[in-house]
Amino acid sequence: MLSRWMSGSSRNLDREYNCTVRLLDDSEYTCTIQRDAKGQYLFDLLCHHLNLLEKDYFGIRFVDPDKQRHWLEFTKSVVKQMRAQPPFTMCFRVKFYPTDPAALKEEITRYLVFLQIKRDLYHGRLLCKTSDAALLAAYILQAEIGDYDPGKHPEGYSSKFQFFPKHSEKLERKIAEIHKSELSGQTPATSELNFLRKAQTLETYGVDPHPCKDVSGNAAFLAFTPFGFVVLQGNKRVHFIKWNEVTKMKFEGKTFYLYVSQKEEKKIVLTYFAPTPEACKHLWKCGIENQAFYKLEKSSQVRTVSSSNLFFKGSRFRYSGRVAKEVMESSAKIKREPPEIHRAGLVPSRSCPSITHGPRLSSVPRTRRRAVHISIMEGLESLRDSAHSTPVRSASHGDAFAGPGRSGRAESSERVAVIADESYSPADSVLPTPVAEHSLELMLLSRQANGAPCSIEEEKESEAGTPAAEAEGELRALCPGAGGLGPAQAQQVNKFLLSVLRLLLVTVGLLFVLLLLLIVLTESDLDTAFFRDIRQTPEFEQFHYQYFCPLRRWFACKLRAVVNLLIDT
Repeated sequence: MLSRWMSGSSRNLDREYNCTVRLLDDSEYTCTIQRDAKGQYLFDLLCHHLNLLEKDYFGIRFVDPDKQRHWLEFTKSVVKQMRAQPPFTMCFRVKFYPTDPAALKEEITRYLVFLQIKRDLYHGRLLCKTSDAALLAAYILQAEIGDYDPGKHPEGYSSKFQFFPKHSEKLERKIAEIHKSELSGQTPATSELNFLRKAQTLETYGVDPHPCKDVSGNAAFLAFTPFGFVVLQGNKRVHFIKWNEVTKMKFEGKTFYLYVSQKEEKKIVLTYFAPTPEACKHLWKCGIENQAFYKLEKSSQVRTVSSSNLFFKGSRFRYSGRVAKEVMESSAKIKREPPEIHRAGLVPSRSCPSITHGPRLSSVPRTRRRAVHISIMEGLESLRDSAHSTPVRSASHGDAFAGPGRSGRAESSERVAVIADESYSPADSVLPTPVAEHSLELMLLSRQANGAPCSIEEEKESEAGTPAAEAEGELRALCPGAGGLGPAQAQQVNKFLLSVLRLLLVTVGLLFVLLLLLIVLTESDLDTAFFRDIRQTPEFEQFHYQYFCPLRRWFACKLRAVVNLLIDT
């Protein structure tokens, strides 16, 4: 029987698991791993496949059965992190956006970052003004199809591309105009480099949004960028806090706390509510990793961080990689022949369709698309007037690139920066799985075929019935509005009461332990050296004869009285 158990255990250890990782160009890399293989092993396989040396900016993302996103931890077993049944499906993505992507050492690294930002633009995570959007799209067009050729590119050719969640005729004409007149002669590498330089100046560069609610019940997106912590509401950035101003991050259940120390010793605590405890923990871990990567000088300064309070152990987490400064120093030492890059601009893509494969979301009739655009802009007017959380005085990393309109708003007392002409509504940030990009697109196409108009808001509503939509419903229930004690205030009161109760229980427990020790000292016959030394001190003898003995006699008298009373009755 023992031999059968040992043979079964060895078979489990030797079992191989199939893994499929979707890359940034939507191609797939498939491999097999052992049961005890760490995340670092799988990541190294991917980087070897991509011929990538500047790999610290990237990571592997997966989704658990509860539709919660996670970054694969390289120090832990892949199989133990994946709660789903094999084969495992994951995505290779940029985890830490370079502070200056144009300064990356190798072209292959810049190309992968370009693909990631291109995805961000398409899914609405990278939001910008119309003029900036047209320039970015023109760079993509130049990188994928080269110079404008009247024989190959007929009128309206830019509409065949889907650069953004939604298009307008005016924007398409502007994209084509820039592509024709300003970018001629640029190679794909040059266009990608210019694209990165422009994207880096935008307010939402590097944003991986986490949907939350503030204490007033307003919907918000929290994000961590190379420059600090960002909160986006509507089409505005209401908070920007530099990494050196963030002193602590913690979470309790669905509540996320950010502790800020600004100038003149001004201390602020920002509180937000995530859809689920798992989402809040993921938000906290992302914050810990981003702060360590961008703020610290050396990886030896990384410390284990705990979300625990005074008496109860909480989650513990430690960033395990190198920091940004070390990565840049290591990149400067790279000396090899530049690897060959196989650009996938004309390969069928689920996220960024090519000109050779016809229109996707832009196949909506132009009159209908114009009506959708008008309805969105009408909704923006109400968003701009909506209430926001109390803003923290912010400083933008892109102030040097701000236009007159933006700088004028920055001088306002609230320091709220308008980041785009439209509301921040990243379609991909609220989708439950990494494969949902394709399924959502197919669903939208089928709706358009039936003659139904589409918009960003409708994309989010179409996810109703999924765990992500249920999570949003939970968020709406957090702060239904005024009238009585709101859920946020009630939750704070409950937390205060729980803290007081915990303190009371701990105090009673300590007193009980001291009482037991006192009884052992005074009543037991234990004659150890430790107890003997304590009993022989003058202080203990005085306490014993003046206080303890009278108290014992009083308790004995009361106990006898109670016993006699019970016997008489």
